[in-house]
Amino acid sequence: MLFNLIFCFFLALTLLFFGSWIRKRHTLWLTILPLSCFVYFLIQIPIVLQQGVITQSYSWVPSLGVDLTFRLDGLSLLFSLLITGIGTLVFAYTSNYMKGNLQLDRFFGYLSVFMASMLGLVLSDNLISMFVFWELTSISSFFLIGFNHDSTSSRKSALRALAITGFGGLFLLGFAILLGMIGGTFSIQELLNSGIDFTQSPYYILLLVFVFGAAFTKSAQFPFHFWLPGAMEAPTPVSTYLHSATMVKAGIYLLLRVSPLLAGHDFWHLSLITVGGFTMIYAAFHTFFRTDMKGILAYSTISALGIMVFLIGLGTEIAMLAVLIFILVHAMYKATLFLITGIVDHEANTRDVTQLSGLSKVILPVAIAGFLAALSNAGIPFFAGFIGKDLVYEATINHSFGAYFFTTLAFITHAFLAYAGYVVGIKPFIGQLPSNFQKIHLPSPLLYVPPFILAFAGLIFGLFPQLVFGNFVNTTMLQVYRNALPVHLKIWHGWNEVLIWSLATILLGILLFYFLRPSHKKVYQIAKLDFLAPIQIFEKFGSLFEKLSNLWTHFFQNGYLRNYVLTIISVLTFFVGYRLFYHANLHWSFDQVQTVTFYEACILAIMVVAILMAVFSSSRLTAVAAMGVVGYAICLIFVFYSAPDLAMTQFTIDTLTVILFVLVLYRLPKYLNLSGSKFRIRDGIIALCFGGLITVLAMEVLEEPQHTETGDFYAQNAYLLAKGKNVVNVILVDFRGLDTLVEITVLVIAALGVFGLLKLRIRNK
Repeated sequence: MLFNLIFCFFLALTLLFFGSWIRKRHTLWLTILPLSCFVYFLIQIPIVLQQGVITQSYSWVPSLGVDLTFRLDGLSLLFSLLITGIGTLVFAYTSNYMKGNLQLDRFFGYLSVFMASMLGLVLSDNLISMFVFWELTSISSFFLIGFNHDSTSSRKSALRALAITGFGGLFLLGFAILLGMIGGTFSIQELLNSGIDFTQSPYYILLLVFVFGAAFTKSAQFPFHFWLPGAMEAPTPVSTYLHSATMVKAGIYLLLRVSPLLAGHDFWHLSLITVGGFTMIYAAFHTFFRTDMKGILAYSTISALGIMVFLIGLGTEIAMLAVLIFILVHAMYKATLFLITGIVDHEANTRDVTQLSGLSKVILPVAIAGFLAALSNAGIPFFAGFIGKDLVYEATINHSFGAYFFTTLAFITHAFLAYAGYVVGIKPFIGQLPSNFQKIHLPSPLLYVPPFILAFAGLIFGLFPQLVFGNFVNTTMLQVYRNALPVHLKIWHGWNEVLIWSLATILLGILLFYFLRPSHKKVYQIAKLDFLAPIQIFEKFGSLFEKLSNLWTHFFQNGYLRNYVLTIISVLTFFVGYRLFYHANLHWSFDQVQTVTFYEACILAIMVVAILMAVFSSSRLTAVAAMGVVGYAICLIFVFYSAPDLAMTQFTIDTLTVILFVLVLYRLPKYLNLSGSKFRIRDGIIALCFGGLITVLAMEVLEEPQHTETGDFYAQNAYLLAKGKNVVNVILVDFRGLDTLVEITVLVIAALGVFGLLKLRIRNK
């Protein structure tokens, strides 16, 4: 499993160096990446059915309890097959859809990183590593959504999506840390086997707030749903891959994975039922007021995600089965509809359903795929959607409370979604062909074969559900519902209440499609209520936050370095001084102070003179040179006290600093007299107070009893554990390796910033 992830990341890295070569050749061969991963996971199906779980573990940060443990069970295998299977079709589709794009290599690189991140997310058994991959999906999706970076709307949509999903990532981190603290481990499997009843924990409500915050933002639940329609600015392969089959279902996966730990409490069930139920009806209703094919699919996807959250909230065995089936069937027909939307846009140069009709006369295979996907979406018998819809009704009808209310809610939602599927999958292909579309021709098979495969897969699954998903669903159910009984999927359950609701849904969907026509007038009508939309509230909040941030920044970050230093020194002096003089028992003696030698007195005198020159000089270069003298004097003190390594380090830094300052400042004029004598007096007083504080601290440190346990440990173990004889270097590199790594990272970021400034070319207007 780790090899698959490395393979994906390696390809993305390779594309950075061979991008121009790839753009000049056919990119279909890149489909080998997801296809090989898909074949690998197909091979694992018999093993998972036999063993139940396949685990691979690699040490990562053992001191923090974080490792790379990958767990392949029924649930993770289901998502892995969706990620790699649909990924294979999307890669093939992209090779022709975006042919000729000058940044095609980047696009495939982003797709590869995203696929690896999603696989890492669903395969991770460690909560911290899951969080890492979770954030990688947000980052890679940011680049994919904003791929058309010349467009203002694309950039805005990408930032919005990153802000919402990245904010949810913080909730996931909080959830992982808190759950790990309660359970004593970050391993999901160990938490499941711990026997701890997390619903009785005093932190249970906080756990739910964290996990709901992560899941609702990622899976576009109300009121965080608005980022998903905006993400439709991305190219069609992105919409197909991220927003129908994979990334938006990460939140659903998280809820399913932790439901055995957290389900059973009323707060869990009522929260999910409320949020999911409102989201599914709210988003389904919005499909009536959209004319853009992608916009319709975006809101229907939000509604479908709401159905999944709603079913998880119901929490019964049949409801969890319905979720698993619905995840699969929704991915198949929704990905198909997204792909045909891209073909229509590619050939007709529009996605406006009010202008599209009769396209079956020129692109018949695409029309067939659209028809099949629309019928599956509507839950017509013998299609995969029919099985998924029936299971939803069975879950609501048999629920212990609110059965008919929940069923009615599901009925209205499914009817609205059926209408949306008809509008996208059928309407553009029936009726009279407009004259401006008569020159449209059938595109490359690389465009219409992928949706064709998905559409027929939905038909095959609908005809033979037990053959396709039979034993596998039983294995998967055990991961989301403890003590689940074996199930047998079939098309016909006899004449019962579920069938009546299903037939009524089909009839209402057809009637809505027949009598309701998409129109721009409806779009304008619903736009009048935009002031109530969550996106407006969030943007107003963001605007207010930006104004407050600007006010705060302009007050403190006013562009004068001396003010920054003055503020920092003043605050530090006040608080440390208050703590020291009012809460410390000051007692000094000069027993630890040794006799000052002649050499030390000379060095001290040189330092005093250099400091006075730096303070009172009117030349920047003179001040820099004086500070260099102070640094060299400190070097000599290090030498006197037998620290030659520190002396060499200080000497190198001071020399480099002086040279750099001279190169930067030699063209600048003398100091400007920007402050009067009262400000200089103020600065002098603050400097003296700070210097006095440091002196007092030094004297207090000298009076503290010296404990050598830490020093003895490093001295004894530096060579034994780290194989190094320089104790200081060993401490920095080995014993404090993480700290040093962070420092190196900061320096690299700073170097990148400097490099960016060097490359900056400001245009003269």
